Amino acid sequence: MTQIIKIAVRTLVEYAFRSGSIETGFRTATSLHEGTKIHQKIQKTYRETDQKEVYLKTEVLLDDLTFQIDGRCDGLLLDEDGVITIDEIKSTSMPLEQMTEETHPVHWAQAIVYAYIYAQGHDLAEINIQLTYVQVRTEEEKRFQRMMKREDLEAFVIDVVSRYAAFARLRMALRQKRDTSAKALAFPFGEYRTGQRKLAGSVYKTIQEKKTLFAKASTGIGKTISTIFPAVKAVGEGHVERIFYLTAKTITRTAAEEAFCFLQKKGLELIVVTITAKEKICFQEKVKCDKTECPFADGYYDRINGAVSDILEHEKMLTRPVIEKYARKHMVCPFEFSLDLAYAADAVICDYNYMFDPRVSLQRLFEEEKKKTVLLIDEAHNLVDRAREMYSATVVKSHFLDLYRLYKEDHKEIAKKAKKVNDHLLEKKKQNQMLEKSLDDKLVQVVDAFAFKAEEELAKGEEVDELLLETYFEAQAFVKIARLYDQRFTSYLTVNGSEVELKLFCLDPSAQLEQMGKGFRSKVFFSATLTPAGYYMDLLGGKENDYVLSIPSPFDRENVEIMIQPLSTRYRDRERTLEPMVQFMMTTLQKKAGNFLIFFPSYQYMRMVYEYFITMAPDIKTIVQDGGMTEEQREDFLEAFRENEDPMDRLVGFAVLGGIFSEGIDLKGERLQGVMIVGVGLPQIGLERNIIKDYFQSIGHNGYDYSYVYPGMNKVLQAGGRLIRTESDHGIIALIDDRFLQPKYQALLPYEWQHFTVGK
Repeated sequence: MTQIIKIAVRTLVEYAFRSGSIETGFRTATSLHEGTKIHQKIQKTYRETDQKEVYLKTEVLLDDLTFQIDGRCDGLLLDEDGVITIDEIKSTSMPLEQMTEETHPVHWAQAIVYAYIYAQGHDLAEINIQLTYVQVRTEEEKRFQRMMKREDLEAFVIDVVSRYAAFARLRMALRQKRDTSAKALAFPFGEYRTGQRKLAGSVYKTIQEKKTLFAKASTGIGKTISTIFPAVKAVGEGHVERIFYLTAKTITRTAAEEAFCFLQKKGLELIVVTITAKEKICFQEKVKCDKTECPFADGYYDRINGAVSDILEHEKMLTRPVIEKYARKHMVCPFEFSLDLAYAADAVICDYNYMFDPRVSLQRLFEEEKKKTVLLIDEAHNLVDRAREMYSATVVKSHFLDLYRLYKEDHKEIAKKAKKVNDHLLEKKKQNQMLEKSLDDKLVQVVDAFAFKAEEELAKGEEVDELLLETYFEAQAFVKIARLYDQRFTSYLTVNGSEVELKLFCLDPSAQLEQMGKGFRSKVFFSATLTPAGYYMDLLGGKENDYVLSIPSPFDRENVEIMIQPLSTRYRDRERTLEPMVQFMMTTLQKKAGNFLIFFPSYQYMRMVYEYFITMAPDIKTIVQDGGMTEEQREDFLEAFRENEDPMDRLVGFAVLGGIFSEGIDLKGERLQGVMIVGVGLPQIGLERNIIKDYFQSIGHNGYDYSYVYPGMNKVLQAGGRLIRTESDHGIIALIDDRFLQPKYQALLPYEWQHFTVGK
């Protein structure tokens, strides 16, 4: 009995024919938008007898395998003499004089496979094949043609399939193991915690019914395993083929790795890959993807297929150390290796931007694959501000002025285009209009024109000037975001002396997140602090018929003592309340032995209180968060919170709200006995926050709450969540601010915090 392998034409030929090196740090970055636009423009020139986007499918038998190969060819052309031509359209940023018949064997291979499928299905003895290249900027066209006989087409396709067959057998064997083990997998703990079964069941139902879920699940439920386990079961039942676990921070990525690893120890045969940022995983001292400077970039595509097969055969948990080991063995770039593995793995753990950022997303995921993929979005409250960053872009005047000065003698065209951007920003400075709702189309044009010239220069593959490269990427990002610009954006100008910056600022990322998340089978947004639900659904692209779930803490709320100390922490009152605040902290520390964390709304306020604290309590051991801590220093900070044999041998940590130590960290048991939170976490008043406030006010929401209160209280709830992590944890949470007694803030406190006492 033959086994069926379903594969897209493009996937098949890319595997068989990709070769060569990762090119210089610049790579022509034709966007999907540009490519689609060019395809449509060419297709509009077709005659009435021609067809576009023709779906083609065939089966190829090879030994015990049946390959079901399908795809859409761009054009099926019929001339007056009855000659049929398969047209494959490719957009390129390269100058067309650099394009020859031999430049891209993958493109020919794709067209030849389409030609074979059509010729075989229509019993043609021969068929014409055409490659149409279009330069994205100039829209110039260049065509190559070949007439091929059916037997030659068939021999070519058999050769392509033969190259892929060994990998196909490996993938099939791995998938069978995965499905069998996932189906047999039982919940890995003896029993569910309170609320855990409800969360896991809701996630499974969401996947089964192809829906979106917004889940607020309090700290201690075990959110990571409660989302991963049902997703794995959905794989075993055939609902999905792939899981993406998306996070904002390294520490939550580690929790996901541990959960998958735990399930693998229970018998799960599932391949999991973690994508680590290029800057962190690069083997070179300086990140420069140039074959002349990096041996791991040189010949990368000649070795990558062997590297992928090797690691998949021998490993299930493809963490950073494992990827680095195999990358060195096969001499391949570890970052690009991890991206290639993401398309072959069953589960991918990565940052939000690989899915939602239009500049770096994993764009080779086809629509068919998306339909079989679930997105698990951890700590989803972080995605609001992260998305605003993803969909915003800035141009900086000095970058273009510096380029003009650098290139005005030798590269007059680049200098001229850079000067136009510089001059336009200078003119905007003179107009003194700091905020604009509408997009400055003229600015977009001059930035785009600069990017075009810079691209031509960079595509030559000569020694790359860093300033040109960086400004090119800045310009490209600006033009890309400008295409998304609508009523949910604004533009604002910042002037500092001679420096001028213009930012396209995304106020409401919901529409963009919805667009980038389209096509996936299911999305699960979850966090301990997805409160209020309506606010997060508004900003994360939720819809009326999405599922919403709220699960309270599984722990007895009497395990934690909640205190509110009504002191003003407003800027104008800080000097006045400094002494009573530190006095309250000392009293609280006397109530409970052990380690404490104290969180502040800013570094400045934290240092002010810290300095006073150590004069009042010089014998208490303290540790302070610093703004620029390395990963090693962060680990040392957390490691300092040990279980103390002597209850009075305590450590008091000073940290900032919304920082690296206020969410996603686990200090279980005796490692942490209390948390004090100074202030209601409001973001610092500033231009962007006020622009957000005014925007939401104008569309019928409470702008102040959307811009300040909800994000601020989220930080408070996250910081308080560091304390009670298991059933046996006990401790104190002290909230220091008189606003915690106002109804607005009271309404945002979880049930398990509402049995508070008020200090004098």
